[in-house]
Amino acid sequence: MTSNALFQMVFYVGVLLACVVPLGRYMTMVFTRRVPGLENVLGPVESLFYRLCGVRRDDEMMWKQYSLAVIAFSLVGILFGYLLQRMQGMLPLNPAGMAGVTPDSSFNTAISFVTNTNWQGYGGESTMSYLTQMLFLNVQNFVSAAVGIAVVVALARGFSRKNSTTIGNFWVDMTRSVMYVLLPLSLLLAVMLVSQGVVQTFDNYASVELKEPVTNAEGESVATQTIALGPAASQIAIKQLGTNGGGFFNVNSAHPLENPTPWSNFLEMISILLIPAALCYTFGEMVGDTRQGWAILLAMTFVFVGFLGLTYVFEQAGNPALAGLGVDQTASELQSGGNMEGKETRFGIANSVIWATATTAASNGSVNSMHDSYTPLGGMVPMVLMQLGEVIFGGAGSGLYGMVVFAIVAVFISGLMVGRTPEYIGKKIGAYEMKMASLVILAPCVMVLVGTAIAVSAEQGRATIFNPGAHGFSEVLYAFSSASNNNGSAFAGLGANTPFYNGLLGVCMLVGRFWVMLPVLAIAGSLAAKKSVPVGPGTLPTHTPLFVFLLISVVMLVGALSFLPSLALGPIVEHLILISA
Repeated sequence: MTSNALFQMVFYVGVLLACVVPLGRYMTMVFTRRVPGLENVLGPVESLFYRLCGVRRDDEMMWKQYSLAVIAFSLVGILFGYLLQRMQGMLPLNPAGMAGVTPDSSFNTAISFVTNTNWQGYGGESTMSYLTQMLFLNVQNFVSAAVGIAVVVALARGFSRKNSTTIGNFWVDMTRSVMYVLLPLSLLLAVMLVSQGVVQTFDNYASVELKEPVTNAEGESVATQTIALGPAASQIAIKQLGTNGGGFFNVNSAHPLENPTPWSNFLEMISILLIPAALCYTFGEMVGDTRQGWAILLAMTFVFVGFLGLTYVFEQAGNPALAGLGVDQTASELQSGGNMEGKETRFGIANSVIWATATTAASNGSVNSMHDSYTPLGGMVPMVLMQLGEVIFGGAGSGLYGMVVFAIVAVFISGLMVGRTPEYIGKKIGAYEMKMASLVILAPCVMVLVGTAIAVSAEQGRATIFNPGAHGFSEVLYAFSSASNNNGSAFAGLGANTPFYNGLLGVCMLVGRFWVMLPVLAIAGSLAAKKSVPVGPGTLPTHTPLFVFLLISVVMLVGALSFLPSLALGPIVEHLILISA
């Protein structure tokens, strides 16, 4: 590892951890309704919004009411997004004259953005009008992230309350997430991105003359190039902060108008994990023990750093097939070395790897390099991070509540070892909580494996796998790992914008979002109704290094047992083929 790469990785993790306490403490104030300075400005707007929507901010919900509100809100979002895409050809703010989106693509995209997945089977600049980008895609970037944050806040209340039937008000939690957290941070980041040259305009696409005319596939001379523009900076800010990841342009943050400079690259990278990391501290404060939040954050960070190092080592080692041909792939003053295929030379291997690891550790899915061009083992690491359930930081809110569920499983296992009723943060963990936790952990695994099996077995699924053999299997496995865990990134080489894949991946996104979210709310309701149990001599401390190790072990063990056979058929066998060539 070069000293420059090491510095960049340490600097990235250091800045991220330095932001945890201030942002985490601020979010605690937001959800306990005590933000004196900002509430003087936003408070009247918030109250007016509640009056217009008929929301009584002090009326709390039981977990079933909370869940019903989440589902109803999401279904309305899916329907609105579908109709808007289908009708965009007749609507304003469409200077490029984009036609309506096809039914299957509209179905997939509507589900994708509402579930915070942001899987994109289309090219943004060639498919979506400015109106669709702003009114649906960008709005869902805010509210889908806010839904995840609201659910983890409700779960924290489940731990902190006793003998209670309610876990908060969904409409208030979501509104405050948007108004007090996501909007201010996005506004700040958007301004910073514009200062770096990220485009933000309503002008029509620009047409420029080429220095040298070229000949197209039909043999015609082409002397001009059309450059896509649009209100990109505002969408990029929330796509990163809300762990959404859907690019304004087709190549996402590898596009020079979406990510033009090293500073824009760093700002966008740090934004991916900013809120998920800070929410760990918020969770600790809301349950009355910040050590619990630090333990979870420590577990996430250890796994993230380990996988980051692995990805860098695999990519810097280069392509084994090229090494066998005597190609020099070592880093030097004259070259970066390693595997630079699919990576921007302005970012290099280190920044590409940091982004790839962060975006798949979180359920972000944005990219500044092509994951499909990574070495087999280098590309396997982002895939594994998604297959762990998107709990290593994960999405805004969703990653934390997923990791808390793994912590519940960890204390249950430890309780079985010592013959005591398991307890976590002052609440006894019973059969009901374990049943719900099993649904949370197993549902995405089932969708990944079953979806992949269907795709490689069906003629329609195999028809658009353009890379044969092990790598083609990896592309399909990656797609279903991404959709079922609400990530949204992809390997290229798979033609996924077909009725078959749009429909099947859409179902996986729905299950991966709501089959996880609803059991978490059920756990929150069950815990809130229980009394708090004082710490005794037989209680397992859940803030110690021992518990952090136990938590990491449970997460890794579930991932290994679930996906090692499928990984052996894809990236592992591809690596063996390369080194034996």
